[in-house]
Amino acid sequence: MIGYVTIGVSDMDRACAFYDALFGELGGKQLFGQDRIKFYGTGPGQPMVAICVPYDEQAPHQGNGNMLALPVQRDDIDRVYARAIELGATDEGEPGQRLPIFYGAYIRDPDGNKICFYEMSL
Repeated sequence: MIGYVTIGVSDMDRACAFYDALFGELGGKQLFGQDRIKFYGTGPGQPMVAICVPYDEQAPHQGNGNMLALPVQRDDIDRVYARAIELGATDEGEPGQRLPIFYGAYIRDPDGNKICFYEMSL
């Protein structure tokens, strides 16, 4: 249902270093792109995350209430959260049980975009 989502970045080199390493932890990689936009995913036909310098050349900003939520195996959430912090992310909520069916961790990337790593068992 989701083809891709796009988040704005201010420094493409810094963002690529962050997301190359972070998405590598999740089995993803940079699939294609050009100077101002790069697409990450696990392969053809799968949902992707794109990072981009905004087309209108204005400063990127995160939206209030917007968040990228990435499904991660429960056993890997703590490790991926710690790796994101090592890569320069800031804490928005340490790993933990939020609901009986939801375990998650929250970070903000170097540009302030909010990301959740989660496992939900229904």
